Amino acid sequence: MTIRTILVDDEKLAIQGLQLRLEPFEDVEIIGTCSNGREAIRKIKTEKPDLVFLDIQMPGFDGFSVVKGVMEIEPPLFVFVTAFEEHAIRAFEANAVNYLMKPVDEDKLADTIERVRMRIAEKKSAEEAEKLMHVLSEVAPDKAEEFSDGEGEAGDRYEKLINVKDRGQIFRVETDTIEHIEAAGDYMCIYTGDNSLILRETMKDLERRLDPRKFQRVHRSTIVNLDQVRQVRPHTNGECFLVLDSGAEVKVSRSYRDVVARFVH
Repeated sequence: MTIRTILVDDEKLAIQGLQLRLEPFEDVEIIGTCSNGREAIRKIKTEKPDLVFLDIQMPGFDGFSVVKGVMEIEPPLFVFVTAFEEHAIRAFEANAVNYLMKPVDEDKLADTIERVRMRIAEKKSAEEAEKLMHVLSEVAPDKAEEFSDGEGEAGDRYEKLINVKDRGQIFRVETDTIEHIEAAGDYMCIYTGDNSLILRETMKDLERRLDPRKFQRVHRSTIVNLDQVRQVRPHTNGECFLVLDSGAEVKVSRSYRDVVARFVH
């Protein structure tokens, strides 16, 4: 597997340094470099890379503007590389794989590349499963339906308890008590109505552990327990808010509104 990669930074020396640090990773192929945000958006849309190392503070379009500028296509994975710590929270809100400080630490870079490999492998596995189900539905629709039903009845394979190590303690959280989950990069904020805990895990990994009949993605960074929803409140631009048992409100983006509508009555 080759990870097709683009480097974006307005500092030439920073790009050269990152290129040198990436040389030991034989599966990372640098297919282009960009010195500003506008150029990066064009190249990402044209080349469709797997991964982009992206500086945040650049003249004109900053790194976050680049992310927004490519949302109309299937976006690549992003790793933010910057000299400014204060942007870390926004980077994780943008669902970045990681946030690296300049000068880039080699061990942290190695950890980042491993995360990227895992994310790409997960995506390919999901795509292959989807293709298989599509073929099966065409050549043997009855078998496809049985397969789908079998998955739905296999509720026992989803976890009832999740162990969360937070603040030096291990908490055993019953999944039924979870109201919603918010992603911040590779950290998950788990809300149970009267408590919140931080779990180091990707959203995709956590989704696989939760029963999809109850837990649905309503935003690219938010999962909601549909049993905890008490009200749907319309908002502007086709979005809406879910009001939960605790009184908390969670925004549902337009992309996920139809998904939620099938489960919330």
